[in-house]
Amino acid sequence: MSCPICKKPVDVKYRPFCSRRCADIDLGRWLTESYAIPVEKSEEDGDLPDGEDEGRPRS
Repeated sequence: MSCPICKKPVDVKYRPFCSRRCADIDLGRWLTESYAIPVEKSEEDGDLPDGEDEGRPRS
């Protein structure tokens, strides 16, 4: 198995990464939303005005 960031061999301590550095790079990509999971919008998603969540009461 190789590190998904730099392709070096994996270190058991940082698995699935080779080092703390690569683990931190991956975390940073998630936090800055560089990674995204594609989602298809359904008809139900269009019911709410932009910026309103279902859990919030409407004013």
